[in-house]
Parts: sequence; C-alpha cells; structure tokens
Amino acid sequence: MILQGKRVALPSPPVVHKRFEAHARATPDAVAVFCAGQHITYGELDAKANRFAHFLSARLLAPRGQGAGARVGICLDYSIDMVVAVLGTLKAGAAYVPFDPSYPAARLRLLLGQVPGLALIVASPATAGLVGTATAEVLVLEGGSGQFEGFPVTAPDVTVTGDDLCYAVFTSGSTGTPKLTAVRHEGWFNLLNWLAVEYRLHRGSNNLVVSAFGFDLSQRSLLMPLFCGATQYLMASRNFDAAMAHRMLTRHTIRTVHCASSTLYLLVEWETARGGDALAGLDYVLFGGEPLQAERLTAWARREGNRCTLLHQYGVAECTDVASSYDLAGYRSGEHDIAPVGRPVHNTAVHILDERMRGVGAGEWGEICISGTSVGAGYLDGTGPESARFTTAVVDGEPRRLYRTGDRGRVTEGGELVVAGRLDAQVKVRGMRIDPADVERALGRLAGVRQAAVVTGRDGSGDAELIAFIVPAGDDLAESDVRSRLLETLPRNMVPARFLNIARIPLSPHGKADRAALADTFRNQYADRGTTK
Repeated sequence: MILQGKRVALPSPPVVHKRFEAHARATPDAVAVFCAGQHITYGELDAKANRFAHFLSARLLAPRGQGAGARVGICLDYSIDMVVAVLGTLKAGAAYVPFDPSYPAARLRLLLGQVPGLALIVASPATAGLVGTATAEVLVLEGGSGQFEGFPVTAPDVTVTGDDLCYAVFTSGSTGTPKLTAVRHEGWFNLLNWLAVEYRLHRGSNNLVVSAFGFDLSQRSLLMPLFCGATQYLMASRNFDAAMAHRMLTRHTIRTVHCASSTLYLLVEWETARGGDALAGLDYVLFGGEPLQAERLTAWARREGNRCTLLHQYGVAECTDVASSYDLAGYRSGEHDIAPVGRPVHNTAVHILDERMRGVGAGEWGEICISGTSVGAGYLDGTGPESARFTTAVVDGEPRRLYRTGDRGRVTEGGELVVAGRLDAQVKVRGMRIDPADVERALGRLAGVRQAAVVTGRDGSGDAELIAFIVPAGDDLAESDVRSRLLETLPRNMVPARFLNIARIPLSPHGKADRAALADTFRNQYADRGTTK
C-alpha cells in the first residue's frame, strides 16, 4: 500500500535561508524576531547573520580545511543570538547541531561524543559551562559587544545545494544510544514549502516557539515564520512555561504554534481553567509526536467561537520531522478507533510494508516506511543497527531510498494514514521518542541500584509515562533520592514518573527481562496506590 503526496517542483537551489534572504530584501523593516521585549528586523537580522557567516568561514572553518559541510554545535537559550547563529551557520554552508541547554551537563557530555567532525560549538556566557568538556572549540557570543562588526554585511560567496546538510538532531536509537540524524536542505525546504502552500501561511503567520531546542519539530517551528516573512516569537524560558506561553499568545498577534500533543493538552487545559480565547483564536496548531488522546481536546475544540484548526501530524526526525498531516475537524470518535494522521506532504510517499518489505493491502497493518524528498541523509556516525533502517526498495520497477520507521500503521478506506504505535521497544513520552534501555543504563550507574527495568504505563489522564522497577543493592531506595540523582544525567522527559523497589526482575522464557510481566505487576498491584518510597 502506498500513499503518494503531491509532486511539486522546487526552486534551484532549494535552500531555506535563501527564502529568508528574499524577505530581507523585500521587507527589510519588518520585524523578524521578538524575544524578551527586544526585536530585530529582517534587514538587521540578515546583516548580523551575514557577519556571523563570514566570521565562521574566515576565522574558524576555512583555516581548518573544513569550510562548507562543517558541523557547528549551537548551545544557546532561545534568543535573537540563537537565530543569528542558526542563519549564519547555514549561510556559511555548514550544518548546525542543537545542544539543548535544558539538558543536564552529563547528558550534553554524552551527546558531544556522538558528533563526528564537530568544528566548533557556539555558546553564551550562560551556557558555555555546559559544553566546556567538548574537544571542539567553544565560541562564546558576547551579546551586543560588536564581536563581528568588522565582517561584511553582505552574504558570503558560498554555494549551498539541496544535497548539503542543514542540521542534525539527536534521536534515541533502538540500542538506547542517542543517534545523530542529519537532514538535507532539499528535504527541509520541501517541508516548509509544503506548509506554506498547503495552509496558505504568509507574512502575517506569526509563530510562537514552545518546544525545546533539541526537539526535531523545533527546527521547522524556528524557521517557518522566517520562510514566510512573518515574525518569530521566542519565550525567554529554558523550559516550557504554560503561563508565559498563554500570556504571549494573548498579548501578541501570533497565528501558529507547533508542539507535541502533551504540550497542546497543557495549553488547552490552561485556557479552559482560566478563560480567554488566545489559543482558540489561532489559525493553526500543528502537533503530534505521540498517540493522540482526542477526548482531551474535543470540548475545547468544539466550543463556540473556536477558530483554531488542529493539524494532527506524523513524522520522524530521520525524515525531516513531518510525513503526513490531518485536519482534526474531520475526526469522529465513533468512526475512528485511532485518530488518523492524514496524507503525505509534497514529494513524499508513505509505504505500508510487511516483514518481507512487500506492500500490504488497503486496511491491513504493516510497517510504515517513508520515501521521497523527506528522507534524511542518515545517521552521521554511519554505524549501529539503526543505520540499516535507511534502505532501498523497488517501487513501480524503480529503486527508491526508503526509511523504515519501525511504526505500525495502515491506510483507511478514505486514504488516511493511521499509526498504532511502535513495532520495537521504543516509546513516546510527551512527544519525545525514548528507548527504555537508555533510562535503564542511567539507573544502573547509580549507587545502590543492582538492576533496573523500565516499562510504560498510563497516568490518571491516560498519558504515557515511564515506570522504573529497581532491584536495590541493599535497603530499598527512596523515590525522591533516585529521581534527583537521575535528573543529574537525563533530560526531565526521560526520568520515570514512578520508581518501585522489587526483589528481582522477572525473566521471559528467552532469558530477557519480562517487561510485559512488570507492566502487569504495576497495573495489578501499584497503579491505585500512587507513588512509592
């Protein structure tokens, strides 16, 4: 079964920052970015980004023989400087790698070791210490100091093609080790162009970023308004703040928000509890990343005067974040057992294949695979079992590069894609893909932990959460102590919601940890008791 997105010709070269530059020439005085009471116009932002690009090329990249194609880490809080660094890196022909400053230092140290050929890292005085152990040089931006004033304000003479890398983000692999997956300019341009064309985004389609910088959807959220000539609004907060987000939605003419489903639930619940219509008055909320609990949105979405279109989307970081989209207005709980995620984006095909890589029939379940312009460049280290997910399949007599997502799906009679979860052990919690093995290893490194296993459960609202079963080396471990120590090495979204002491980890007939048995134990014995020690 194949769902084929509309085939659309792209300009040459299909490069995102060239579209931003066109807006800078056409509307130099329009506000490009607003953050913490400060703003910068398109003309000013373009000039700053050009200076930064010349600095990268002349002082850091070219002398080392790296130049175009280099990888530049960015460890900055959301700010005008961050946008300057992102655009300047692209203009220099390099690819940027987000190092999210909301992550613990130990987590960042692990990620730093996963980037082959890292040329340098851009940081601020507030974030430099987080990447101080990197072998690459750390460039500390001195805000407002005129650090790059001596460099030209015109664009550097660098050729960037659609095949070049534009960014790379981390995603948990099936082995539990973070993998760095790279995106090409053509794929990113194709995604943003599809959004602009399909949903008629324009210079008034101002956006608010609400997701963490390291998240794959944050990359399109960050550049989408600049692609359209609109204003990008950034929250001056390292972590998501529902109150701040709602204040900004109320005070500014914001029209779009991109977020994970769990973030949308929080925004809806905030607005419902406190009144107002800032969220309901948006043009679009584009969301996804985890199984949808439509009942948490239905009452709000159907209230009188709600003008917001909810776009339920599906995709993976390995394929430029979004592969398909569905207008949730068409969802009816009685007609759908699972809310669809719609039809493919431009120049992208979704295949439903069996275990032998053969197409299944309409309505039949199989593995979701993606081909076309959206498919990324692969994992940058090029090793490990997940690299085999980038493969080739013969479709209509021609070989196509294909990415096997590991997700289970089918196509409805109406031609809509439905996703029913992972085929492997990975899970999605609050929109982020997580491998429990990654969490288990972190637990295993803690003093007093003999063995650990992590399974998924559901909280009182039905959201997915991680449950950790711990075999202590001595006395039972206090939940608060384990949580606080784990937060020193893992991002908050990877820290389990509950920690349960048990005498031993049950084994399956194959000699592996029997997670299904643990999940049953939790449901039968602990779910109604709340958290334990």
